Amino acid sequence: MSDTDGFHDIHDTEGARALDAYSRVVSTVARSMTPHVASVRLARGGGSAVVYADDGYLLTNAHVVGRGRHGTATFTDGSEADFDVVGADPLSDLAVLRVRGDAPTAAGFGDADDLVVGQLVVAVGSPLGFSGSVTAGVVSALGRAIPVQQGAAARVIEDVIQTDAALNPGNSGGALADSSGRVVGINTAVAGFGLGLAVPVNSTTRRIIETLLVEGRVRRAYLGVVGVPAPLPDDVAARTGQSSGLRIVEVISGGPAHRAGIRPGDLVLTVAREAVSDAQGIQRQLFAEVIGTRLPVTVLRNGAMVDVFATPTELVG
Repeated sequence: MSDTDGFHDIHDTEGARALDAYSRVVSTVARSMTPHVASVRLARGGGSAVVYADDGYLLTNAHVVGRGRHGTATFTDGSEADFDVVGADPLSDLAVLRVRGDAPTAAGFGDADDLVVGQLVVAVGSPLGFSGSVTAGVVSALGRAIPVQQGAAARVIEDVIQTDAALNPGNSGGALADSSGRVVGINTAVAGFGLGLAVPVNSTTRRIIETLLVEGRVRRAYLGVVGVPAPLPDDVAARTGQSSGLRIVEVISGGPAHRAGIRPGDLVLTVAREAVSDAQGIQRQLFAEVIGTRLPVTVLRNGAMVDVFATPTELVG
């Protein structure tokens, strides 16, 4: 055997060990997660859902349920249960369902704020109707915001997780889990973007979910911006004590931000005098109490800090 052959044997063995370790993590997460993920069908379309609470509450995407009020959930053990839509929040793309009857126990939920780029994640859902399907990948980016269109209404889903785990129609509403098997996101397969995206599970979305459970809806304020986290110039960071802001890449035409004069390219530093470093920093401000209120927004534009005042409207439709 040549020296080269020995080199390949060693590295082939190391590669096999690495693949085994990776496979063990993915298979363990898949085994623990699939019983808690359902395929859901409504009169118009469907997708996936995750058992959120032991008394039969499921979590899915708002766009999965649309205007539907009832449907059927099928779990991986083959059992079925009818469900009612408790409430939906289009801005976060989250909806809560409740089954009429028995459901599996709730999945374990984590905190997406603890994720880091490059971390392993596992997506579980029902793509193309195939229940209990699993894909794996890494977190590609954090803090994204994406515009979506529903009929004539333009909306922005804030603070999504970007992953290279493959998502297909039917994955929407399924679980994005970390390597410990905790749900850190709800997959949202938005057609046309060519990306794996998930709504994060964190303190902000937990507030939304709890409001849906109690009130069936979330009154949301709406600004109409799409942005990505961006570092501040050194001199601005030194003056403000803030290392990053939110770079505006799109302003929804006719929305409150557009009317206030916020422009693509602006770097948002604060909203309502609270520091903003990502999309979630804005989303935290946009609940019912600020609808119709003039919010001061500080942006960095052409090297100068500029204050504008935007008046959020209520998200409707």
